[in-house]
Amino acid sequence: MLEFQRGSRPAFEELFARYRGPLYGFFRRRLESQERAEDLAQETFLAVIRATARYEPRALGRTYLYGIALKLVAAERRKRQTSRPVAILETEPAIENASDAALWVRQALEKLDAQEREILMLREYEQLSYSEIADLLRLPVNTVRSRLFRSRMALKGYLEGKGQHAVAASSDAEVNPREGEG
Repeated sequence: MLEFQRGSRPAFEELFARYRGPLYGFFRRRLESQERAEDLAQETFLAVIRATARYEPRALGRTYLYGIALKLVAAERRKRQTSRPVAILETEPAIENASDAALWVRQALEKLDAQEREILMLREYEQLSYSEIADLLRLPVNTVRSRLFRSRMALKGYLEGKGQHAVAASSDAEVNPREGEG
């Protein structure tokens, strides 16, 4: 980010190459439309270009990018709520050949409170650290830890509530791949 701020085109190309896919995935898990997810991933980089002069290295570059992405997805949700009643998916879109376990996890994620779901998705899908999530959401790290714990327990409860004890056990391994990290 700092090299790009100083005018390095290769630095921006590296930033784009490194984060284009993850940002697309971020939006795709939260939006119904593949095209809109692609558009918002592009808009994230346009926002970076426009705000280059104002960038201050308070956090990691990826935390900065996901901060922009969170604002764009929130604006998209507001726009959708006022323009038409089409639902925006809050979880990963269904895939034709998705396993039953993956579908149960998606359905359980939809039942979580929006804040719980976002923290869980930032941690498990976007692979952000506790401190990166804390920076993004402007929360203390211990609050992130406790909310993440509650989110995981709620998710587990929803999965077990469906009578899917085996799925919940395997989903814990999927949803908590980095449980021990602090």
